[in-house]
Amino acid sequence: MSRPDELDGAVDDAVVDDSELDGDLDEVDPTEGVARPREPRVLHVGPSDVGERLDRFLAARGVASRSVVQRWIDERRVLVDGAPAEAKTKLRAGQIVSATPAPPLPSAALPEDIPLDVRFEDEHLIVLVKPAGLVVHPAPGHPSGTLVNALLHHARFEEQGDPSRPGIVHRLDKDTSGVMVVAKSARTRDGLVALLQRHDVERRYDALVLGALLADRTFDTLHGRHPTDRKRFSTKVVRGKRAVTHVHVREPLHGATHVQCRLETGRTHQIRVHLADAGFPLLGDPVYGRASNDPRVREAGEALGRQALHAAVLGFVHPITGATIRVEADPPEDFERARAALRV
Repeated sequence: MSRPDELDGAVDDAVVDDSELDGDLDEVDPTEGVARPREPRVLHVGPSDVGERLDRFLAARGVASRSVVQRWIDERRVLVDGAPAEAKTKLRAGQIVSATPAPPLPSAALPEDIPLDVRFEDEHLIVLVKPAGLVVHPAPGHPSGTLVNALLHHARFEEQGDPSRPGIVHRLDKDTSGVMVVAKSARTRDGLVALLQRHDVERRYDALVLGALLADRTFDTLHGRHPTDRKRFSTKVVRGKRAVTHVHVREPLHGATHVQCRLETGRTHQIRVHLADAGFPLLGDPVYGRASNDPRVREAGEALGRQALHAAVLGFVHPITGATIRVEADPPEDFERARAALRV
């Protein structure tokens, strides 16, 4: 196991990444499904924050995404020691930063009556199981029929910055199934973001990988855009963010292995990239996978029709009540059929 010498970026990618949602989306009543703007958020600059840019300071503390913070700064809604400041302002110890959220932008998503598999819910958050094939939030090519559309029909969400992704703290790929948590309020979102940044959330995934993985492994690498294919990610980069995945072998299969992966970080495609770069791509992965020469393995992957990855466990301390929340979800039927087809 190697430890990267050069790390870039302190915010875990489990937090919403502003770069992944662009394009024109439908507008609706801005009060639909969201609460009125909140009171100003007041933050104190500590010794560890000295020299931090104002926009990064606010985004890192979960006040809002950097793009939303920039809008508030432009509208003079962000004050440092009572005076408007620029995004690039470098902070000093002891300063007081206040941010008054703007009225919510017109919502980019409409409520839709899409069934949800809710495993836990209270006034603060929802823990649910996302099926494979469901996109988490609207994006180009997926303006509707997403998890966000279903959530807006199911519950009311306080304004949290980006109206197209209310409550979204972390994501699963469209074709990855499993457990997710969604925040109903900004305070809850802040708390969940803090847990993710401290790596205090238990996240375990079941996966079927090609090849015989004989022993448990830990991958501790850099993670960044692939040098030649910008739609993919890679561990073979000079600069990137640290990514850590612990892989436990659960069952040898015919031409494959059933593994469980525990995440310390939550980079985009992290499990898929770590295993593929190590020579064990996920069964059925259309981006990082490879065609198997074994007809039985190839048939199992084609029948599955997606990457064999399922978020099986999500555990955390409730950021508001302090209760321990731990939700487990068995893999869906298509995953289990693939595993059964490859049992020795």
